[in-house]
Formats: sequence, structure tokens, C-alpha cells
Amino acid sequence: MKYFVHPTAVVDEGAVIGQGSSIWHFCHVMGGALIGDNCSLGQNCFVAARVVMGSNVKVQNNVSLYDGVQCGDDVFIGPGAVFTNVINPRAAVNRKGEYKLTRLQKGATIGANATIICGISIGEYAFVGAGAVVTRDVTPYALVTGNPARHAGWMSAHGEKLHFNGGGLASCPQTNEAYVLKDGRVSKVNT
Repeated sequence: MKYFVHPTAVVDEGAVIGQGSSIWHFCHVMGGALIGDNCSLGQNCFVAARVVMGSNVKVQNNVSLYDGVQCGDDVFIGPGAVFTNVINPRAAVNRKGEYKLTRLQKGATIGANATIICGISIGEYAFVGAGAVVTRDVTPYALVTGNPARHAGWMSAHGEKLHFNGGGLASCPQTNEAYVLKDGRVSKVNT
């Protein structure tokens, strides 16, 4: 088998699972879901039919990914993180045609128990702190914390806090990769 499915997990016919991926205890992956190579779903995860996950996505225990969630490569989703797909749900009102798209770009991290309101984008290598409630887009490399989530700094692609000098330059303390802060946005300096 090119991927692993624990005996207690349910993978519906029509789900596409990439090579080297692991689906652990009590997960449910619906038919139509697209899961890339080398992904991991911790125990008790749910993946809806129209979810798309890139490669090397790590979803920790007790996370439900509903229709409208799209994850780029190398995304990390901490345990108990919550995603929504309708802004104004009501049990008596069918809003299945109103699902909003939520994008987690390459390398983004969602901390444990964070809540991501639908219809937003989490930028490349952005870092959402544990317990944060994200109600608007997060720019690439931004660190956001709190309820509602507010900008609290910048993170490197390696997951280290960046400290910019007066000229708008910083380097990752682990990799020495250089970053520039200009007009409220961070980008990695290509060498």
C-alpha cells in the first residue's frame, strides 16, 4: 500500500490519498477529498469531500477540515484547531451553497485550539498562535495571537521569531537566511 490507514479510520471511496501519507485512529476522509504525499492526519480528524491538502501537511488530533479549506504544502495544523465554512450558520437555514474558501498557504502554522473564521487566507509561513481567533487575512511570515488575532511579530520559514533592524533587515537565528520588511510585508531575500 502506498499510504497507511489505521484499521479504525474510514476512507470513503473516491478520496485521493498521496504516497507516504498516514491516516490514524478514528479519522474519516470523505470521497472527493484530495490529500497530498507524506501527509499525516492525527487521531479523530475529519476531512470533507472538497478539501484539498498539499504535500507534507501535518494535521494533529481532533481537527475537522470542512469543505472550503485548502492547504498548501508543508502546512502544520495543531491539535483542536477549528475551521468554519459559513459566516452565519443557522440549523434551520441551508447555506451549503454559501461555503467560503479558506486558504492556508505554503508553510503556514496554525497553533493548538486556534479558530480560523472562513473566507480568509493565511499567508506563506505565517504563524497563528495557540488559541488565537483569526477573523481576517494574515500576511506572509506574520505572527498573530489573541482574540481577535492581532499582529504580534514576524516569523522565519524555519519558525523562528525575526527581529528587524532599523533598515528593515533580519536574519533567522537558526538558518541565517535573510529577510526584508518593506511596506508592512516581509519577504525572504533570495541569495
